[in-house]
Amino acid sequence: MAITATEQLGPQDSKWIGEYRDVHMNVFGTPLRVMDHGKGAHIWDVDGNEYLDFLGGIAVNALGYAHPAWVKAVSEQAAKVAHTSNYFATQPQIELAAELVKLAGAPEGSHVYFGNSGAEGNEAALKLAKLYGRTLHGALPDLGGKPARILALTHGFHGRTLGALSATWKPVIRKPFEPLVPGIEFVEAGNIQAMRDAFAATGKGEYGKGPVAAVIMELIQGEAGVRPLGADYVRQVRELTRKHNALLIIDEVQTGIGRTGKWFAFQREDLSGGIVPDAVTFAKGVAGGFPMGGLIAFGSKLSGLFTPGSHGSTFAGNPLGAAAALATLKTIQDENLLQNAEQRGEQLREGLLKTGNPLYVSTRGRGLLDAVELAHPCSHALANWALERGLIVNAVAPDALRFAPPLIVTEQDVDQLIAVLAQAPTDLKND
Repeated sequence: MAITATEQLGPQDSKWIGEYRDVHMNVFGTPLRVMDHGKGAHIWDVDGNEYLDFLGGIAVNALGYAHPAWVKAVSEQAAKVAHTSNYFATQPQIELAAELVKLAGAPEGSHVYFGNSGAEGNEAALKLAKLYGRTLHGALPDLGGKPARILALTHGFHGRTLGALSATWKPVIRKPFEPLVPGIEFVEAGNIQAMRDAFAATGKGEYGKGPVAAVIMELIQGEAGVRPLGADYVRQVRELTRKHNALLIIDEVQTGIGRTGKWFAFQREDLSGGIVPDAVTFAKGVAGGFPMGGLIAFGSKLSGLFTPGSHGSTFAGNPLGAAAALATLKTIQDENLLQNAEQRGEQLREGLLKTGNPLYVSTRGRGLLDAVELAHPCSHALANWALERGLIVNAVAPDALRFAPPLIVTEQDVDQLIAVLAQAPTDLKND
């Protein structure tokens, strides 16, 4: 039986969207719906239409909506203290930092910096890399050195603040703000010879460049369409960074906190080749919906480059966010959500291809960060078709849909997603 379109734009949605246009800067475009409340992996709009959410706030709502443990932790902390300045510390902040170091398997002497988003975590990582670059022999001006460089990858995405944007590939969002932060270069993703050439460009003389301070990369390039870099490539990049005394920074903003079936994607040998990075950034799912991000620097030598006043943020590590994050991490552990992410991801990827719908060419991803490649570039039309049938998915690229649902999704939820998408028409309009 065909699944008919029932979740149309209603009168309350239309009313509020009209008011949204009157008061909000148009940086996100017109909202698809105005949401009211959620429970589990489901959310309802202001007209009462129900949606199965397989985007999860773009990999943010790790526990879905209104999880009792999360609500309890936030409510109790809000009744105690929601914020103090960073002239003071709080118990949740200290406990959370210790837990993240433990979950990352970072060595003794590792430290955490808290921010409010993935972009802020990457800003901190880039600033730390700049400080590290100043310690490299070939960058010392009194020895004829040149400024150290940071290498980023084509198709990588690290945020939209000026520093993070300088390491983000997408030309359409970069060009209006150029010139950006100097000393950041792009290397073709997956091309190890191009990476070797970038390191080899170091040297004195008219055409030589400064040493490489760091390489920053995502192990799965999420905004590029959920594309894993490949374990062999990552392993070889790690070897180059070690050989040339450069840092390897892994951006785990989207892949971290259980999203790929491990606490961090670099802990999956099929993604990282078994390497250990020098730093990881995190955000999105860490606080289960509360804005939080940050950086873990591995070892005391690197983390010690940040000194009082060298970086900071008013809201960083506030106790309300830290309590939300502690509850999120504990629930992931208590409810075996790493295993659930692995199982549900396999079910999703295999199930879509078994529908027999010729629109679906292949699937890729790990855990619950996945994409389906489409036979033609109709992802926006398909996402809108699905939305009208009560399913939230993301048109991450013209020829791909992205799935990043809450880690608590059930077998039945995945079956429902597959049942809806199985009936998608193959003649949808191209983007």
